[in-house]
Amino acid sequence: MTRLIEDIDDVSRAQEDRIDLDSAEQPLGELIHTTATAAQETFATKGVRLQVVPVTSPVSVLVDRQRFGQVMSNLLANALRHTPAGGQVTISARQQGSGTVLIDIADAGEGLTRDQMGHIIERFYRGDAARNRDNGGSGISLTTSRASIEAHGGTLTATSAGPDTGTILTIRLPLACPSRSSSDAHPSLSRTR
Repeated sequence: MTRLIEDIDDVSRAQEDRIDLDSAEQPLGELIHTTATAAQETFATKGVRLQVVPVTSPVSVLVDRQRFGQVMSNLLANALRHTPAGGQVTISARQQGSGTVLIDIADAGEGLTRDQMGHIIERFYRGDAARNRDNGGSGISLTTSRASIEAHGGTLTATSAGPDTGTILTIRLPLACPSRSSSDAHPSLSRTR
């Protein structure tokens, strides 16, 4: 209950532009690795494979390490909750243009209808599958995650090709130093338009 109250407070502060951040330049690959390592045991217990596509370029983002870690943990917990045993969740990152990075968390879960995609990140929204499960979430972790990412100057979106196709949660963040982190300097981080 305490966690829910803290999450609601975070959303309220974000809506009023009052989230306090202790941002610093952080290596993206290390952030993703740390989060994935912390989640591995939980995924293994549920019989779901957590795959991380390595970030091999020294790309950095300007984030509050603790808040970003909480966002990643929330998104991974959400993906795990909606992925059946034997399924897989994949974390990957790619550069978009010269100053933005996209981080995808793709699950092999039940996917989303078009209507659900329009509401999935709204406060207290829970899709049909989450409402019918004993371990369904409170419906606020995606909202708090979005608020935190927006406080970092980014966005959080959800996409799905439809029911039974899985869901992709995408974090879009500005690079810490676009000129140093360009895909020309680091070709191993894929670049999209």
